Amino acid sequence: MKRIFWGTVLLFFAVESFSFGAETQARKLSYPDLVRQLTDLEQLAVLPDPGENCLQWSSYDRSSRYEEDRYLNWDANGDGNGCLRKEGNLWVLGEMEGPGCIRRIWSAAPGQGRVMIYLDGNPVPAVDLPFVEYFDRSQKPFNYSALNYTAARGWNCFVPIPFAKSCKIVAEENWGNYYHFTYTLFPEGTEVPTFSRNLSEEDFQALAQADTLLGNPGRKPSLYPDEKKAGLLDIRLMPGETMTVAELEGPRAITSLRATVQLPEDVEEQREILRNLILKISWDGEAEPSVLTPLGDFFGTAPGVNEYKSLVSGVCEGNWYSYWYMPFEKTAKIEVINLGTAPRVLLVQAEHAALNYPIEKLGRFHAKWHRDCFPYAEDERAAIDWRMLYTEGTGRYCGVMLHVWNPRGAWWGEGDEKFYVDGEKFPSTFGTGSEDYFGYAWCCPDLFQRALHNQTISMGNKGHVSVNRWHIADNIPFQNSFDGSIEKYFPNQRPTLYAATVYWYLNPQGKDPYSEEHLKERTGYWVPILPYKVKGALEAESLEIIKCTGGTHEIQDMSGFTDGFWSQDKHLWWKNPQQGDELVLELPVKEKGNYHLKAGFTRANDYGIFQLWLDDKKLGEPIDFYNTRVVSTGAIDFGSHSLKKGNHRLKIEFIGRNEKAVPNNMLGLDFILLEPSDDE
Repeated sequence: MKRIFWGTVLLFFAVESFSFGAETQARKLSYPDLVRQLTDLEQLAVLPDPGENCLQWSSYDRSSRYEEDRYLNWDANGDGNGCLRKEGNLWVLGEMEGPGCIRRIWSAAPGQGRVMIYLDGNPVPAVDLPFVEYFDRSQKPFNYSALNYTAARGWNCFVPIPFAKSCKIVAEENWGNYYHFTYTLFPEGTEVPTFSRNLSEEDFQALAQADTLLGNPGRKPSLYPDEKKAGLLDIRLMPGETMTVAELEGPRAITSLRATVQLPEDVEEQREILRNLILKISWDGEAEPSVLTPLGDFFGTAPGVNEYKSLVSGVCEGNWYSYWYMPFEKTAKIEVINLGTAPRVLLVQAEHAALNYPIEKLGRFHAKWHRDCFPYAEDERAAIDWRMLYTEGTGRYCGVMLHVWNPRGAWWGEGDEKFYVDGEKFPSTFGTGSEDYFGYAWCCPDLFQRALHNQTISMGNKGHVSVNRWHIADNIPFQNSFDGSIEKYFPNQRPTLYAATVYWYLNPQGKDPYSEEHLKERTGYWVPILPYKVKGALEAESLEIIKCTGGTHEIQDMSGFTDGFWSQDKHLWWKNPQQGDELVLELPVKEKGNYHLKAGFTRANDYGIFQLWLDDKKLGEPIDFYNTRVVSTGAIDFGSHSLKKGNHRLKIEFIGRNEKAVPNNMLGLDFILLEPSDDE
């Protein structure tokens, strides 16, 4: 019996609209205006004025730098305590020249050391709190559950902190580890208030209202008086068929999009089907669509039916919803394509409304799914940078859903986000780790749902992972171009594969270079991956240990290391032997004969020098297993040997260590291979 995901119609709740275009045009923003930008999806479509920027100070490893047209130490990973400089006993975490507003503060480990925020040259800090109290809701106005919280061990604060002229952030010792301060700079002449913790009643009301909206995602943030519905309720889409589900005349804007699909119970079938159905939206008769994604991925999670609710999109009881604001001048055409092999029954429905801004001031909404598009040339960036979005024109980067397929397991997300705006050589946003960018921390595999960031799939950091982040108040404006990447430490051949659905606004003349990906790029690659195995090998971890005179031994999982392959993803790990200590293994031989003896090992920076013996025969000279990185050696040939049937003894003796090695004296033995030989 197949269970059908058909779902019920979403309930839309009337909520006050938070558009404030006239105030923005006057370049005078009150504190409630800045708070409302946390939930104002319509404002994202307004093309940015010159001088509007969004940047980030973070604790990224300062050994990563750009000098003389070269990117140096670009994969450096000591991201916990980088800062601008030290002044006396204080660390300078950030400096901004305003007018501006801190939009987001994040940390992986905020401590009891005070973090002080000085605004507009005032010698008295506007905020002076232990860093942890920016997040733990013990202090006003940082005490709202949807604005100050932890998500999968990541500490997040979204209370706006505006400044009229300048901002300087300093910290005491013991402030903690890892920080982001994401902030907007407004065009010169913009008037904003200087933040004080002594807010007015109106200010607190604005924070409370934002807290309610962000704390109850799934509700539509804004309703419009003349909204109308369009779309088809019972679409039967045949294999290979493209169907236009709505054609709208403008100028108007799509304010919501909903979809449901009849799906079988089998999860793997669901994933394939939702990648075979394609959503395509074109504005004003354009030749190439601005929205082109698998249907499921468009709604912020992939692959499959993963229930979650956020401010802009979600999946609720089998219904997909999107509240991205999508303006158009003349026409909007919504199409669905079935690239699968069977008919599909679905519903697609849009709501649309009149514009509140002149169309000339509005960008067009773009959303594209891709894998491995536009990789950087070797002389452009380090190969570790995986490009999420490249686009040219004027617009705003507003978010990404990242789908990771990581079948061999181990932590995939050490990589930092890097955003280059308008041709920057050094990124104005340089993060501290992939999970940090998505608002959590410490590789935590826990699912979480938040209005502005979510982990909708996690298989214990093995298999599928799906995470998203929405840049609403902290969207990234650009005038000429946006180039956004995230570091990817595990290579495709491991395999660890990334796919992204990226969301942005762009002026009608801008360049969106993303075309449709071939079906084979979207489906079928998440089959189970069998561990690599050396054919005919004796796995070292399965051999009987006859004697160990010192140190300890265990079986180590090697699936998290990328420089080579280990048979069955494991090795026998001998740790901390002392001079002369021996590890003796039983080596079974099934038939009498001549054999080439080969063995695979591991090299690393804390590995020692060892001598091998077969029975009482020394096998060559001692081998130094020191290396700066953890690598597999592959098969090392120890020559031909005449062996009787039965059990033999492989002895490994610790001799010493390389002067460069960390003194742990380790050995990793992966496998033994006995290959029949004609040698006498």
